[in-house]
Amino acid sequence: MNLIDVLNHEQQKESVPEFRSGDTVKVYSKVVEGGKERVQMFEGVVTVRKGGGSHEAVTVRRVAHGVGVEKTFLVHSPRVEKIEVGKRGIVRRSRLYYLAEKVGKAARIKEKKAVR
Repeated sequence: MNLIDVLNHEQQKESVPEFRSGDTVKVYSKVVEGGKERVQMFEGVVTVRKGGGSHEAVTVRRVAHGVGVEKTFLVHSPRVEKIEVGKRGIVRRSRLYYLAEKVGKAARIKEKKAVR
């Protein structure tokens, strides 16, 4: 491995859970307001997971007060404190851009049943 690969490997987090497009996740990110720093939670459906290694990014979508909101987070960023997986979704695509046009019940994703 060359020097760049070593640096990228050092910056990756060990505590990133397994998740994919269609899963509902909670992303806890650090937000700076004034001189204070606090942790803010953003819960939604993973629409896109792109990149790889330390450059991996995830786009999470939710509907807040009738308006669709999408945020992109760098998975291995120091600003992202942790990611929790809530529900596992059943989807056939890796990029769920079609959810932006769907409203209400049409925007739902089937949930994968837990195997015991």
